[in-house]
Amino acid sequence: MSDMTAMTAMTGPHGDRATIAELGAGLLAPQARTSPKYLYDSLGSRLFEAICELPEYYPTRTEAAIFAAHGADIARRIGTGSTLIDLGAGNCAKAASLFPLLQPQQYVPIDISRDFLNEAVSRLRQRFPSIAMTALALDLSGPFALPPAVNAARRVFFYPGSSIGNFAPHEAIAFLRRVRENTSADGGLLIGVDLVKDAAVLDAAYDDAIGVTAAFNLNMLRHVNHLAGADFDVRQWRHVAFFNAEESRIEMHLEARTALTVRWAGGERRFARGERIHTEDSYKYTPDSFADLLAQAGFAADAVWTDDAGWFAVMHARAAAA
Repeated sequence: MSDMTAMTAMTGPHGDRATIAELGAGLLAPQARTSPKYLYDSLGSRLFEAICELPEYYPTRTEAAIFAAHGADIARRIGTGSTLIDLGAGNCAKAASLFPLLQPQQYVPIDISRDFLNEAVSRLRQRFPSIAMTALALDLSGPFALPPAVNAARRVFFYPGSSIGNFAPHEAIAFLRRVRENTSADGGLLIGVDLVKDAAVLDAAYDDAIGVTAAFNLNMLRHVNHLAGADFDVRQWRHVAFFNAEESRIEMHLEARTALTVRWAGGERRFARGERIHTEDSYKYTPDSFADLLAQAGFAADAVWTDDAGWFAVMHARAAAA
């Protein structure tokens, strides 16, 4: 038994029953899988911050360049004094960069990693004391309703970084419909969308040369150990990522380096050498295909801004009449 396994056996699972059941069902599926939300414990959130600094990972810098070039136009579309609701806020840096232009009345960052979010918001309050801030630790993969503390008027949802790509198209529509249900009639959505491009560019972005993305993916196993009392040995797995052109998505997997058995609270599975756990997808769109997806969710796309190479898009959509 490895040191990590021994420690897990002593401490047991820390997740609730629903979490353990969800993880167990995914690990026992014919194609083993986990939700990408389990990539984001405190360490995973920090590793993703590091990924965003890598030369191969173009989305962050390309999106930032779009905001820098078109920020004034974006601000004219949205107006000032809104309730800015930041979905999957992480370190809140992207929203904060827009504060001088948007001047929100209230900022509502939402993230699954409570501790990481609270640390980020604590720092942000010192920088922007005039903006009311209400941090919410929520799992956005299921139904959600915003509490009364969130202003009802002028709600603008901010979903940067192409995180919408983690959902399959039908799941993305369902997610955006839930967002629409929480959007005021005078509100809208500002969203980052990764666009279809050369597969070599995509492959490098999700499998960088120094292995930060690999560490990010493998850290998920440690998170599952903590939540489900599992005995994954990270050394027995390797990171695999590639562009699936037929599905128009990047796929991330963890592949067993050898035949092994993994146990967790209430279950176990034998993995053959080379067998994979599917950990994340990142779907790529064209501006037209994503505008159609928005329409199916109850939003009307009214502006799109892209970089010169057409690698990434920022889109603004208004809440369509019910």
